[in-house]
Amino acid sequence: MIKDGLLVAQKVEQLNSEASNRLRVHSIETFGTHDGPGIRMVVFVQGCQFRCLYCANPDTMDVKGGHFLEIEELVERAIKQRSYFGKKGGVTVSGGEPLLQRSILKKLFNRLHEEGVNTVLDSNGRLIDQQAKDLLEVTDLLMLDVKHFNNEWHKKLTGLSNVNTFKVAEHRESTGKPMWLRYVLVPGWSDQEEHLHELGNHFKDYKTIERVEILPYHQLGVHKWEALGMEYKLKDVSPPDAQKVEKTASIFMSYFKDVRVN
Repeated sequence: MIKDGLLVAQKVEQLNSEASNRLRVHSIETFGTHDGPGIRMVVFVQGCQFRCLYCANPDTMDVKGGHFLEIEELVERAIKQRSYFGKKGGVTVSGGEPLLQRSILKKLFNRLHEEGVNTVLDSNGRLIDQQAKDLLEVTDLLMLDVKHFNNEWHKKLTGLSNVNTFKVAEHRESTGKPMWLRYVLVPGWSDQEEHLHELGNHFKDYKTIERVEILPYHQLGVHKWEALGMEYKLKDVSPPDAQKVEKTASIFMSYFKDVRVN
């Protein structure tokens, strides 16, 4: 288990420091419609400290994997697609975990803003330091993935604590900048009603939360785990049925104005 997230994050940035204008990328999706508002170019970065049992992209975990792309190449790709973004679209950086490359991403987001392109960061909130705060300052929308409200269940699901995730949320709230919460609904793991209510109570007074998205668990990434020779421990867990999703949405709607199933 990783004990010092900040130390590991610093080592990841050292791996990338040989080319400070290059981002370690796993893949890029064009015309994305599920990772932020509007039509978006979605950049999936490489490297993640979490080991989520249900991860659909386990091949993004290795911090030394992926390939480098120059910031300007990413900006040029975004400019070519800009006509499709409309008023709401733009570029989303997801993962992996983007905060592991936070100083480089700040450069990318600054360049995108120079070109009038909206920026979204999809993060699990693993760490919060000055570099992370600097990146969040130039992030138009933060989509924060809350894996579980209860810390012990969070550790069972991801291998790590959720303490920093809530610190990231608290910092974002203090800036007044918009945020969405995302919650993966896993039967038997993250569907306990008492913890759903605890999450709602914790965040209900946040002014910056514009939307809460429920992401029903699925097994579409199982073949990737098998290809990597990794054990998928949730093989016996079926996706939540419509009643379970509806019940979760109902609980969240008692705390938040905009709740959607993604």
